[in-house]
Amino acid sequence: MSENYLKIQQDYLQKAWTRPRQVLERSIPAEHRRECLHFQAFGRHCALCRDHIVLGQETATGPEGLLVAMYASCTVDKQVQIHPPISFKELPGSLPYHGAFYANAERILVPHVPAIAHKQKEIVASFAGHVNADAVSGDFSFTLYPLPRIPLYYIFHLPDDEFPASVTCLFAANAIDFMPLDGLADVAEYTARRVRSMTAGSGGQNNRTP
Repeated sequence: MSENYLKIQQDYLQKAWTRPRQVLERSIPAEHRRECLHFQAFGRHCALCRDHIVLGQETATGPEGLLVAMYASCTVDKQVQIHPPISFKELPGSLPYHGAFYANAERILVPHVPAIAHKQKEIVASFAGHVNADAVSGDFSFTLYPLPRIPLYYIFHLPDDEFPASVTCLFAANAIDFMPLDGLADVAEYTARRVRSMTAGSGGQNNRTP
């Protein structure tokens, strides 16, 4: 990470910790242990400390760490309105960026849809998510939580003889209350990258059902 990039992360951390610890703990939400706040982020255990972030077993110095710090500085103690989920282009000010969102958060998963179906239980468990029993379309659907108040609602269509695979990533109706627009787009992008990496070497590429 460049010094400038690291400075941005540190600025967000400093802003996050200007709030009383109990307020920050409720807003994430997180559990306070050993001077850090602990929660799940991007499918791994996260420790948010005053001067650094740990994801899994490593200090987070890349984009995911920056997004965690941004989230911690912005999120509020408020109920997430996940139903009905909305598309990225329905978020205020998002229309000019929809093409980039589609390419980075949805299209990159399209070749991996059969493998995602094959490993969906593992993926959902890693992201503290759930299968979407209410989904009215798609061959399978689930919600992932890359950050505690940023659910991503996915709808997948498997490829068949007539149609290619497709992926739709939706947000909570009030997602913008917890993170700025650019942060939401990046969260979806790095969640997609993480999901893609979890399907490496997976079987099930030709299965029509999950």
